[in-house]
Amino acid sequence: MTTPFDEDHTPSARKPRKLSGLRASFLTGIVVIAPVSMTIWLIWTLIGWVDGVVLPLVPATIQPEKYIGINLRGVGVIIFLIFTILVGWVAKGLIGRSMINFAESLVDRMPVVRSIYSGVKQIAETVFAQADRNFEKACLIEYPRRGIWAVGFISTEAKGEVAKAAHTGDTLMSVFVPTTPNPTSGFLLFFPKQDIIELDMSVEDAAKLVISAGLVYPNTKDPTKPAA
Repeated sequence: MTTPFDEDHTPSARKPRKLSGLRASFLTGIVVIAPVSMTIWLIWTLIGWVDGVVLPLVPATIQPEKYIGINLRGVGVIIFLIFTILVGWVAKGLIGRSMINFAESLVDRMPVVRSIYSGVKQIAETVFAQADRNFEKACLIEYPRRGIWAVGFISTEAKGEVAKAAHTGDTLMSVFVPTTPNPTSGFLLFFPKQDIIELDMSVEDAAKLVISAGLVYPNTKDPTKPAA
């Protein structure tokens, strides 16, 4: 006659425990491997894409593969970085600025090309050249209606015609509301400052919250506990 204690230690009872342990170890391994492998894959793919764009532009007589003997991935990235640095160094000089002004004057005479060039130039200057114009803070705003809250990023105070046309009793702020899981797309909205709730979390933590669809929250401190 067996007791309940003996039944818990039978081989049939130990087998599910081993399977559940293997399953937990497998899921833990996935959590560790997935971010690393995805990061490596994205970097590897980006390097290959840059090589595919840059290397065909290099003359055949000076192709790196001709001297190295193998098609080494990453050579195109190195050539692109060196070329970009040289162009930037030349553009900062007097001769380079004169050449750029002359080229832009020619582009201004082309109706379609002019619109494309001015738009791309404005985006590039905003993203790369004006490092001081970043999002100021993360915030909560009621969007798309009252009672529904969305995470946004405060850009700047509204200026010009937008600030004059909107008849509000408070300062008008521009807020970028990103989409999930791609935070690079979203909506530019304008809110009175009194309708914006600023968050203590950093912009990076708020971006993680948006990308993870609410699964990753920043570390928050319990105000009832004393500081360490």
